[in-house]
Amino acid sequence: MSNRDPNRVLIFDTTLRDGEQSPGCSMTQPEKLRMARALAELGVDVIEAGFPVASPGDWEAVHEIAREVRGPIIAGLARCNREDIDKAWSAVRVAARPRIHVFLATSAIHREHKLNMAKEQIIHTAVEGVKYARSLCEDIEFSPEDASRTEPEFLREVVEAAIEAGATTINVPDTVGYTVPEEFHDVFSFLTQNVRGADKVTFSVHCHNDLGMAVANSLAAVRGGARQVECTINGIGERAGNASLEEITMALKVREGIYGLHTGIDTRRLFPTSRLLSSITGMPIPRNKAVVGENAFAHESGIHQHGMLKHHSTYEIMRPHDVGMSRTNLVLGKHSGRAALRERIKELGFELSDAELARVFDDFKSLADKKKELFDGDIEALVLKAETGHEGGPWHLENLHVVSDSTRFATGRVVLRHVDGRILTQESSGDGPVDAALKAIEQATGVFVKLRKFEVRSVSSGEDAQGEAVVTCEYNGRSYRGTSVTTDIVESGVRAFIEVINAIESSRRRGADQSETSPPAAAV
Repeated sequence: MSNRDPNRVLIFDTTLRDGEQSPGCSMTQPEKLRMARALAELGVDVIEAGFPVASPGDWEAVHEIAREVRGPIIAGLARCNREDIDKAWSAVRVAARPRIHVFLATSAIHREHKLNMAKEQIIHTAVEGVKYARSLCEDIEFSPEDASRTEPEFLREVVEAAIEAGATTINVPDTVGYTVPEEFHDVFSFLTQNVRGADKVTFSVHCHNDLGMAVANSLAAVRGGARQVECTINGIGERAGNASLEEITMALKVREGIYGLHTGIDTRRLFPTSRLLSSITGMPIPRNKAVVGENAFAHESGIHQHGMLKHHSTYEIMRPHDVGMSRTNLVLGKHSGRAALRERIKELGFELSDAELARVFDDFKSLADKKKELFDGDIEALVLKAETGHEGGPWHLENLHVVSDSTRFATGRVVLRHVDGRILTQESSGDGPVDAALKAIEQATGVFVKLRKFEVRSVSSGEDAQGEAVVTCEYNGRSYRGTSVTTDIVESGVRAFIEVINAIESSRRRGADQSETSPPAAAV
């Protein structure tokens, strides 16, 4: 190994190269630059910015990242031929810390069916490629593609030849996600202990997730001597993806007592970086995604929630703020218990007697059977109903008219009726019919919110299918959600938004009622 900290694991991010190669994850040049800057802020050690010979656009993106992004090493990928290597070098040479990453397949199946080359030819080609790259750049990484299916002795020969030719990093990839942890651990142990010159290079691991073991295999390689892990944000990549950067990083952090290793990643940037990639690519993050998924710090089971209220370590091995999330979310749903409901009611500023709580809990269970999860506005409405004996809000939709034109802004006009008898008409413009209508509602009611999520899905089939709109908003630090189902998705969105406004108005009314009965503040 090189003379750096032996307990430091370098994080080599290939989101912009291997990750972008996955279907649906292509990025424009500005998007790649934006993502590269986020990766630098995250603290990755190496950014593999792309495959410069693949296209003029890829070369330009790699070149711009190399010129603009400081901090990490900027790597460009190349096959073991002069044309690829020249392209890669011309793209990354402007970087403060450039690297050329060359690769060549070594497994029997690739030698026979893809390259039609004998073992001696493989070694000769690898050596020539590494030597030429080293004549241009001091930092050279070599990857024997499909290493996990390569004969161990031949793999050793190729790696030794690459080191002698000038490689500074040796990456051992599980290109098709074929290996298993015990096997890959043995591969790295064998190489680090038996390759001549192993102490002069950094061994790296690059795993794919075809059998769902990319992270496990990467960690096994680390235990076998690897000190660089190649991974991607959200685990994106070809086929089933790559090892997930956030999972690798947090596994090493949470289980530092086992591994005795650390990274330079600012883990508090994991969640925002994950969300940024999702917004750029349009690839949603599964709710149950480890570390950064919406459910990673969410608890609905009554038993789990009761434990969490006693101490977070009962059901959480890491804290939300460790990865950049704001807080643990005790999701209120049909599996939740009375203790979690009481805690949420207290957080919302209500004080209920045991009898009142019992009534609210019964209503809560009935509503939870109809809705998948309940938000703060739902809870407030239940409490208000228990206190006042009525529910609902002051605003009702009388009429909706929207006009959308692809050449100009859309317009929306709403007619709202208030329970006090007022009829208000308001018109507004927006980026689309929904945006225009929602802005008109805000202006008419005087309630302005932060729209956090707007979702539409079909709840029936056919041309006249009904569409369900789910609107999630934030107001004064609280979350409110409204839903509506009609055959018109714009109308569904509008009615769901009015449900949110009504919940907020009910909350405001409760606050005003409390202030009227509260004693005046003492003079200071």
